[in-house]
Amino acid sequence: MSLIIKPVERDLGEFTVRRILPHAEKRAVGPFVFFDHMGPATFPPGKGIQVRPHPHIGLSTVTYLFEGEIMHRDSLGYVQAIQPGAVNLMTAGRGIVHSERAGSDLDTTSKLHGIQIWIGLPLDEEEREPAFEHFPAGEIPRFSVGEVSVGLVMGSAFGHTSPVTTYSDTLYLDLHIPGGEKIELPDQWGERAFYPISGEVDINGTACAAGQMAVFEDSETLTVSAAEDAHVLVVGGEPLGKRTVWWNFVSSSKERIEQAKADWKEGRFAAVPGETEFIPLPD
Repeated sequence: MSLIIKPVERDLGEFTVRRILPHAEKRAVGPFVFFDHMGPATFPPGKGIQVRPHPHIGLSTVTYLFEGEIMHRDSLGYVQAIQPGAVNLMTAGRGIVHSERAGSDLDTTSKLHGIQIWIGLPLDEEEREPAFEHFPAGEIPRFSVGEVSVGLVMGSAFGHTSPVTTYSDTLYLDLHIPGGEKIELPDQWGERAFYPISGEVDINGTACAAGQMAVFEDSETLTVSAAEDAHVLVVGGEPLGKRTVWWNFVSSSKERIEQAKADWKEGRFAAVPGETEFIPLPD
C-alpha cells in the first residue's frame, strides 16, 4: 500500500521551503517526523538564510545540502559551516538552542538547496544530554549498486554503514538513478518513503514525481526505476510510536512540550555564544 504526499509551501521571507512531513495523512515515516526541502534559491549579495536562535527538545536535526553553505551555531558552543554532501547532526535531547545563517558566500550571489530533517528520539533517549556531530562529505559512504550511485547518509545498506549516529532503526539514502536503470531495496527497513529531488520514479508500479513523497508502510521488496535521470532520497526505519510536534519541540509527553514552552519563554534554555537575537515563542 502506498501514499503520495504533496508538499505545502512555506514562505520564510528570503526563500520558500516545501514541507512534506508532518502531513495530515502521515505524521511521520519511521522515526522521521519532519521533512523540509529548501530551495533551490538564489540570493543577491548581502542576502541569505538568517534563522535566529531557537530551541529544540526530543529530536535530532539532520541538515544535508546539495548547494550553498549554512553556518551553524549552537548553545554547546559549536560553530560549523555546512557544505554540500556533508551531514550536520544536532541531537537536542533535553534541550539545545541553535541558529542557522548564511555562510562565507554572503557577500556574493549565492545559492541554497538542501534538505532539513528531524528524527524523533526513542523514549530512553528523549532527555539525553544534547550533542553535536559534523561529518564532512568525504566521510559519507558513496558507492554504486549496478549503475545507481548511492550515498549512505544514515544507517546501513548494501553492506555499508554510515558513521552518522542513529538512536533507532534509521535509513537515509541519496540515490542518483540514470535513465533506464533501477535499484532494488529489500524489505529490511520497515517503513520507507521516496522523495525525488529531480526526475520521476516508479516504485513497484506507483509513479512519484519530483517534489512529492511516496510512502510505503508494508514490508516488501521495493524496486525503484527511472525512465530518465532521477535524483531520489529514501528515508525510513521502524516507527517510534506517537509523538507530539509543536513548533520546534518533539516529545512523547504533552506535559514536556508545555514545560519546554515555559522554559523558552522564561529564558531557561542555554544561549548561543555570540548571538543576541532569538525567535520568540509563537502565540
